[in-house]
Amino acid sequence: MSTEENIEKSVFEEIPTEKIYSEKAIRIATFLAGPLVAGYCIAENFRVFNDKEKAQKTWIITGIASFFIICLVFLLPENFPSIIFPIVYSFIASYFLKTYQEKNIQNHMSNGGETYSGWRMTLIGLISLSTFLAVIMSVLFLAGDIL
Repeated sequence: MSTEENIEKSVFEEIPTEKIYSEKAIRIATFLAGPLVAGYCIAENFRVFNDKEKAQKTWIITGIASFFIICLVFLLPENFPSIIFPIVYSFIASYFLKTYQEKNIQNHMSNGGETYSGWRMTLIGLISLSTFLAVIMSVLFLAGDIL
C-alpha cells in the first residue's frame, strides 16, 4: 500500500475508540477458564461492533452451553478425562470467532483499534471460574452431597 493510499485510508476510516478482546486472548482464556469467558468476550466484541442482536444470541448460547456442561459433569463417570471439556468448548469458541468476528477484529486492529490487556482477561477468567464453582457447589449442596 502506498503512502497516498495510507493517507486516504486514514482520512476516511475512523480510529476505533473502544477496546475489544483479541482472538488469541479469547481462545486462551476460554481454554483455561471456561465457556462463560468466551460468551462474555464474544458478546462484548459484538457490542463494540454494534451488533446487539448477535450479542444477545451469544449470551443465550453461552447459558445453554454452560447448563449442559454442568449437567454433563454430574452424569459422566469419575474416570472421564476432564481435559475433553476445555478442548471442546475452546474449539467451539474458535469456530464462532472465525465465523462471526474474525473480519471485524482484523478491521478494528488495522484501523488502529486496541485490545484489552491480559490482566483483564485474567480477572474475567477468575470470575468465570468462581461462578462455575459456585453453581456446581450449590447443586451439590442442594442434592445433599455436601455436608
